[in-house]
Amino acid sequence: MLAPNPLTDHISPVRAQDTRRRRSIKLALGVCCALLLSAGAVGWLSESAIAWRQDMIVMAAILIFVSTYAVIAIGKLPGFHLDRAGAALLGGSLMAATGLLSLDDAYRAIDIDTLALLLGMMIVVANVRLSGFFRLVNNSMTMRARHPLLLLAAVTLVSGFFSAFLVNDAICLVLTPLILDCVTRLRRNPVPYLLAVAMASNVGSTATITGNPQNILIGSFSQIPYATFSAALGPVAAAGLVLTVLLIAVFFPGEFWTRERLRGQAESVRVHQPLMIKSLVVILAMVTAYFAGQPPAKVALIAGSVLLITRRIKSEKVYRQIDWPLLLMFMGLFVVVAGFEKAVLTPEAVRAVGSLHLDQIPILSLITAGLSNLVSNVPAVLVLKPFVASLPDPQRTWLAVAMSSTLAGNLTLVGSVANLIVVQVARARGVTIGFWEYAKVGAPLTVLTLLIGVLWLQATG
Repeated sequence: MLAPNPLTDHISPVRAQDTRRRRSIKLALGVCCALLLSAGAVGWLSESAIAWRQDMIVMAAILIFVSTYAVIAIGKLPGFHLDRAGAALLGGSLMAATGLLSLDDAYRAIDIDTLALLLGMMIVVANVRLSGFFRLVNNSMTMRARHPLLLLAAVTLVSGFFSAFLVNDAICLVLTPLILDCVTRLRRNPVPYLLAVAMASNVGSTATITGNPQNILIGSFSQIPYATFSAALGPVAAAGLVLTVLLIAVFFPGEFWTRERLRGQAESVRVHQPLMIKSLVVILAMVTAYFAGQPPAKVALIAGSVLLITRRIKSEKVYRQIDWPLLLMFMGLFVVVAGFEKAVLTPEAVRAVGSLHLDQIPILSLITAGLSNLVSNVPAVLVLKPFVASLPDPQRTWLAVAMSSTLAGNLTLVGSVANLIVVQVARARGVTIGFWEYAKVGAPLTVLTLLIGVLWLQATG
């Protein structure tokens, strides 16, 4: 056993104390490093989580948007009874359910002016239809047209003119059975005359803001005055109606290049004269107010409301004429596009699309026409909205979108809702219009009218 050393024994406690101190410092440094590393890891994980969440939001918005537009393009969800209106409503609901839009944002996305204008116009058209006015016009055409070419011109003019002011889809729904009755009585081939109803309604509706649903949207978005819009696109519509008559006559020579005379007989027509007079007066006042610069939505809603004041026609009859699914589809699409725009269409994305030179009328018209045939014209206009709004001359570009999205509807049988209405009503009456039978007239008509529209807008711009 070692004896105590008085020289070194006092040093041991000092060393032990230093050792403990160094260990404490090392431990403190280790804890600090661990905390710093932990903080860095948490920060990195938080940033990763935020980035991952943002990516998931973008992916969800794209998936909802693409799925909704796919169903609208097809017409229904395969294997289910989900139609276009249901798909739009489901898509809008999912945008809210996933948190892409709050309920308040979803409500704000819905353009009430557009819905009000559509609703008012539908009520007006319903009253005119119930009054028997269109049957009277149809009977007059049957009696006065002494040659098939004159009958074709009359059908084209009636469809185009009324479509310009009373929404083309509604006019096709009203005119198709009447024209079928007319040509059946005259023992003519119904197909070219039905093509005239559909194509003239698309062309004629180009002329005004109230001509079709997509123009109603554009009128609301752009705030272009009604008279300015009509002055810009009215000549294009007029030229298009002339072309419609010429092309149908060329592609159906056996029907029109004949010396055969038509001998139409008068048919008894039930007319509700007080309602007819009242409806025509309201329409005249409505169109006058449009050209005077009054807001179209307000005018149409007031006009429709005035026509509901009646002692003869029950309101339920009018309501049954309203295309409620179309209004529902609009509401859903407003929300779907708003969610997609918020999540995906960043300023960088908008600038990138702007590099496609959308400010050039030919390019914008070509893209609009293609997109309109891919997903239909109303969804196409909603997709183009954020890009057009950022262009240098939005009024001119909105007019190009209105012109091309409408005229593109004549390209194929499924190019517009008006076409589908004519085909479906005709099929229910035993008349079939084939895809290529339509396309042989519709395709050249679309190309020629788009060319006229582009040249006209460039010349007047």
